[in-house]
Amino acid sequence: MATKKTSRPTDVLDQDDLITLDAPPAAEVINLLTPPQNSSYMYFTERDLDRILYNLDTLRSSVYPHILKDEDPNNQKQPQFPSVCLIGLGRCGSNIALDVASLVYNARNFYLNEFNSEEKEVREQDKPMRWIKRSLHLKGGHHLKPVFLIEPLVMLGDLDKDIEGRIRFSHKGERSGFLKDYTKMKIMDLSEVHAGGSGNAPILGQYLAKIILNKDTQRFSNPDWKHVHSYLIDSCGIKANQSRLYFYIFSAGGGTGSGMASEFGLAQQYAYMSKTFDVRSEAANAENRGHSFVFEPIFTSGICILPNISDHGVEMSEALHINAGRLLCKYLSEEWDFSYNFDNEDSSEASVMHRIRPWNAMMLISNDIMRYAEATDDGNIPHIDVNAMEKYANQYISQQIFNILTAQAVTTDYDENYFRRAGIDIGETIRLDANDLFMSLAGPVAVAYAESVIPNATPPQGVDKLRGMDPKKSELNIDDLFYRSIDLPHFNKVTQAIEGISLLPIESGRYRESLARYLQKGYDAEELKNLHFFKNCSSIVSIISLPKDYKLSYMDLNKLKSHLNSLFPNTTLKRYALVIGASANISLTTLIVKSPCLSDDFLTLIVAFIKRCFAKDPYRFDEQLDAAMLEFIRSDEFDEKLVDKMLNEYENPAKILDTNWYAIKPMYEKKYRELINDSEKFCSINDIRLSRDSVKKAIKYLREIYRHKISKTRIVSLNATPALSLDKPKT
Repeated sequence: MATKKTSRPTDVLDQDDLITLDAPPAAEVINLLTPPQNSSYMYFTERDLDRILYNLDTLRSSVYPHILKDEDPNNQKQPQFPSVCLIGLGRCGSNIALDVASLVYNARNFYLNEFNSEEKEVREQDKPMRWIKRSLHLKGGHHLKPVFLIEPLVMLGDLDKDIEGRIRFSHKGERSGFLKDYTKMKIMDLSEVHAGGSGNAPILGQYLAKIILNKDTQRFSNPDWKHVHSYLIDSCGIKANQSRLYFYIFSAGGGTGSGMASEFGLAQQYAYMSKTFDVRSEAANAENRGHSFVFEPIFTSGICILPNISDHGVEMSEALHINAGRLLCKYLSEEWDFSYNFDNEDSSEASVMHRIRPWNAMMLISNDIMRYAEATDDGNIPHIDVNAMEKYANQYISQQIFNILTAQAVTTDYDENYFRRAGIDIGETIRLDANDLFMSLAGPVAVAYAESVIPNATPPQGVDKLRGMDPKKSELNIDDLFYRSIDLPHFNKVTQAIEGISLLPIESGRYRESLARYLQKGYDAEELKNLHFFKNCSSIVSIISLPKDYKLSYMDLNKLKSHLNSLFPNTTLKRYALVIGASANISLTTLIVKSPCLSDDFLTLIVAFIKRCFAKDPYRFDEQLDAAMLEFIRSDEFDEKLVDKMLNEYENPAKILDTNWYAIKPMYEKKYRELINDSEKFCSINDIRLSRDSVKKAIKYLREIYRHKISKTRIVSLNATPALSLDKPKT
């Protein structure tokens, strides 16, 4: 819980105003009394350690009911929470998280031979299931195959009161006892706060999330919420909660996911950062020293689904673009404050706690993925089934989550007999832990992905050759694998995978032509590397996944590194992970950091939001603001006065809702007052509007990334050299 808004004198401070259990030093009290203007952090955080541990134990018993039931109660070892948690918010986010849970569940059941032949035939008709079945070698036979058995904890949340019914009566819910058997999936029932969605308005989704997160969990009628809250927020980073990676999955174009996701992320970050200032005495921790607040790093990421920008002459709903632009603008503003805004640098708790951002990184995945994939698969674009497009996009996201999970997975995430059955030497893997990701990934992130079957594999029936294999040598063609990872999204018929880049650097037609020249010139990156998407990339993380019996040659690894160095000339940091035995295919995932915010789609969405919700009348409908935004980023000096001239001070939500905003506003504020019966904790919707300063901070972030470059290391020697020769000092 943050410092409360209050009209009391600044020399009075109640103990309840602090998140820490122990009173801070006097200097910190002064800082906490004078928070930055517009501070609105009032998140409820449980401070009773015994209650937190009890809530965690209750959640753990529902996640592992069979283990706890079968264990000897006198000699019971508590199972650990999975190291990874997926939080799906809104309809889109909850569907994707549900898909991931379903794929993992099905993979495990195939591996344990728990499906009968009829169910196998039904799933064989499902392309995403064919991908995971082929990827994980889920076939009959006497040989035990390696298989991905990591089962993340999955939280599903929506403001729609019917989320449980929607999932329970979906195809996945009705079949195979999935909802009953996958005990690691929990539904967050938030209907007592609001039961009707957010009307495609992110500011309403954000405000409702603020009500949920500011309300005392003991006052919720739903008894499960306090257990989920203790897991997600109160205990993140402590030893009693072993989860270290949190992925928030949501659609940027909607209202619920787009509005709720960043608020949930901020609440978690606020609680986590608060622990760094929570210094406890030994006496206070004596009873719980073994399993309580031992602080560990965590990594959180938003997985953001961006709307289509253009779709073959069919104009997309403007609200989707505006909603996505608001989220991106808000995130860049928060990321600027956290990472770069040190004009008034201060190490006090107040300064740090009011410069937080919702996630360490935000992965961007365009909804255009399946449009490009279908276009390259001889598809008839006008007749693509909407549900099929969503299913394929979900598969692409699932692939990326799988690869990131396997790159950091700890042995406790796997089935206890996994390594023995698969014959995998865990010592051969190179993994990324949460701290590696924390240090390597920050800000907007795009994904490049491709995979190939192992050399000498027999092509599936109807496929003439194995793409990615050199037909003369029957060896892996690492050049082609890398090229396919940065290509426009496409469907690989051999592996059943969706490959390509998650967000295009420039418009698709121009990018396709640039790729063709890149290929014709023998992978010469001279042209591609000058695109800001590649040139201004600050760091990359590459994850190589290999079957357990395949050894990647030193030459192939060198080729891969050479391609990465050529295409990303200004990366400060390159991180690699080698995963062995997680799948039967060879896959390459490259995470591209920060520079995706300079892509055409990203800039287009931000400008759409600023023009519609901030611009003064003369600039709302012509191209003056578009040109000015580009000039703001490119120019040596940032003219903030011109921003003041073109934009109003606060965003106007009515420009999206197309209704009487002033009539809607008091309805939601009344809900806040009724549910949080504390006048000092009241927050108006006006307080969460984005301001003109938010736009300026977002522009400053874009300017920072636009100017990113590195200088090559030069030899520095005291011995005179031609390059660094110095005149002899005069005597």
